[in-house]
Amino acid sequence: MKNPFIPRKAIIEKITYLTEKEAHLLLKVDEKGFSYKPGQFIEVGLFGFGEIPIGFASSPNRLPYFEIVVRNVGRVSGAIHKLKEKDEIYFRGPLGNGFDVDFMKGKNILIVAGGIGLCPTRSLIQYILDNRKDFKDFVLFYGTKTPQEQLFQEDLSNWRVMKEINFCETVDKPSPDWKGNVGVITTLFKKVPINPDSIVVICGPPIMYKFVMAELSGIGIPKKHVFVDLERRMKCGIGKCGHCQINDKYVCTDGPVFRFSEIENLEEAL
Repeated sequence: MKNPFIPRKAIIEKITYLTEKEAHLLLKVDEKGFSYKPGQFIEVGLFGFGEIPIGFASSPNRLPYFEIVVRNVGRVSGAIHKLKEKDEIYFRGPLGNGFDVDFMKGKNILIVAGGIGLCPTRSLIQYILDNRKDFKDFVLFYGTKTPQEQLFQEDLSNWRVMKEINFCETVDKPSPDWKGNVGVITTLFKKVPINPDSIVVICGPPIMYKFVMAELSGIGIPKKHVFVDLERRMKCGIGKCGHCQINDKYVCTDGPVFRFSEIENLEEAL
């Protein structure tokens, strides 16, 4: 087992900006045996600046290339935003527990992503599309405050016309040329009938969770069939610093993917 404290090296193959704050990095790792599961994360860092936890934004089927999205909100992320193509970047991982894709196979899937929550769930979305025959109906709900905050515009264009995915999107505040749904993400439940035996994945701002769970409860989806991605509060990534501890759970090692039934009674979990 590789020492979790020793960083790996990756080369930045391409950088694009999804918004003014979000940089989309395509990385290449030349290391035999490197792999990960959708929902896992890495600690991305630069010597002299530190490191930050970032979820994988692409399917492990695409290795040796993988993708991440870095929001410019601090010292480390700001330094990463100044990097150029062919620069080196360092990371530790993969870390944490990802989605139980084997449990999901053969079942209907609903993914509910809000804002930047599309980034870590994109790894699972791509994985399902790469292995589409292994899953039943696939529904994706995506909501943002405005059309300008939507991420992965090329993906969105493809998903809108693909038969392999039932993609529904909404914005809180439309622009003059917006022709889609207007309203919070829970309004999309009126657009598509969701099978009560679906497996559900939720990732987005904390306030979104309780309203989505209310909708799922009304449909009759068991809480043990709902998975939530809590990529927040993490720091060291290996359960040593205690920064992400919630009662007896560490988000970085017990998660970041949890069944809702595991954490519904944990104060401050959501």
